Amino acid sequence: MSSLLHPGDQRLVSFDEFRESVSDAFVPLEMTSDDHDDFRGVVRGAAVGAVRVTEIVAAPHVIRRTPRTIRAANPDYFKLGLQVRGRCVLTQDGREAALAPGDFSIYDTTRPYQLSFDDRFQMLVVMFPRNLLRVPSDGIAQLTASRVSGTHGLGALVTPLLRGLGEQIADASPAVAVHLGDAVLDLVGAAFAEQLHLVDGRAPTSRRNDLWVRVTAFIDDRLADRELDLHSIAAAHHISVRHLQKLFEAEGDTVSAWIRRRRLERCRRDLADHRYRDLPVSAIGARWGFVDAAHFSRLFKNTHGSTPGTYRAEAAPLTG
Repeated sequence: MSSLLHPGDQRLVSFDEFRESVSDAFVPLEMTSDDHDDFRGVVRGAAVGAVRVTEIVAAPHVIRRTPRTIRAANPDYFKLGLQVRGRCVLTQDGREAALAPGDFSIYDTTRPYQLSFDDRFQMLVVMFPRNLLRVPSDGIAQLTASRVSGTHGLGALVTPLLRGLGEQIADASPAVAVHLGDAVLDLVGAAFAEQLHLVDGRAPTSRRNDLWVRVTAFIDDRLADRELDLHSIAAAHHISVRHLQKLFEAEGDTVSAWIRRRRLERCRRDLADHRYRDLPVSAIGARWGFVDAAHFSRLFKNTHGSTPGTYRAEAAPLTG
């Protein structure tokens, strides 16, 4: 099988090494195989901004995310599995998705799931923080372990994009990788928003879901506006402030926390972009609404685990 990521590295590892690599690449998982001795597989991964893209090539096996492994570590991620070769059955939330080459499905790392591979296969897995997908949580809950065809609708755009991403990611610069990650999340979000219109053959998603999509898109378009707040957002959508607050409460969130996270994500993207290398860290914070440099630094460190300056040095090191 040809590799999508790092084509020069073809070393296949044993069952135990593979199982450890899979858990390291994603979240703690349990894995079983009918033939440990002859098992061979490989896991290759690379970061695209906040998105992690991982290629798996392996012999038949079953992977499970169980209550025990969830208790061990429970990061808030979605995973999208794109079947490249072979077949897979993904199970979550009482649904099963039988994936053929070109098909993909989404699943949630905070709840149990299972992936079963009956033959040798190749899969591309895209993992990203749940809060970066601008689709209502109750909407995504309807779509986990639901097959999306790679030949129809927006799925026909997502599949070749992800295949191409897998082929190019190893050579992408940090600045390009950040924008590739944004593009992937936007298109994946659009594909699942389209699927919400098709669930159970119903008419389009609920009015609340439509409002959520419009409000979060409005916020994203105006993150640099320091006057962006509850009142301006509510007024722009002709709803009360309380209605707006309830919309976010239904997602387990608040408007201010959502805005803060999205602004911090824009800052993270700019800090990894060589085009902004000469722009002071404080100026990057200010351009996305963080006028107090010390406050920005604390928020960024709490979210990303390092100060903005340290993150920049590691994500976009000086060259030459």
